[in-house]
Amino acid sequence: MAKGSAARSATIERKTKETGITVTVDLDGTGRAEIATGVGFFDHMLDQLARHSLIDMKIDAKGDLHIDDHHTVEDTGIAIGQAISKALGERRGITRYASIDLAMDETLTKAAIDVSGRPFLVWNVEFSSPKIGTFDTELVREFFQALAQNAGITLHVMNHYGANNHHIAETCFKAVARALRAAVEPDPRQDGMVPSTKGTLKG
Repeated sequence: MAKGSAARSATIERKTKETGITVTVDLDGTGRAEIATGVGFFDHMLDQLARHSLIDMKIDAKGDLHIDDHHTVEDTGIAIGQAISKALGERRGITRYASIDLAMDETLTKAAIDVSGRPFLVWNVEFSSPKIGTFDTELVREFFQALAQNAGITLHVMNHYGANNHHIAETCFKAVARALRAAVEPDPRQDGMVPSTKGTLKG
């Protein structure tokens, strides 16, 4: 963060009849994570998201897990996205664009991000099983859809290849984390400027 600039952190509280979620993020953190959603595999993925983006995340989610994990996962994505958007403010001085091909054992996944203010998700990832343990694999897409929509980012995720569904899911979270880290990083050559010819990245 540039000298003299405001702290890039935010807290969001989201409460519905289905979930109660509090999320705090610090974009200029060290990847510290305090996460409790009640969904073990999801906690593991969110820990990867925080660690590899270097965004400190404190997430407390209580949802209707007696029904299934869907509302908790989606609403957590909404709250994280809203917190990231709030922490970015006017998005001045950021790098804006980033992409990475991330390898994990037999799996390779690409993530590309534009912190554009225009939410969009392109998802080219397939799983060979509907479950990873007790976790529904379709919820991986639901999470990133909610994240992109509420963070105001264009996000493309493509799994080039992979055999292990856990690895495929984990590379999605790690690749998005690394791309997000680079995209929200301050660019010292445009300190204080919005990286757009329109002069705004608010949609």
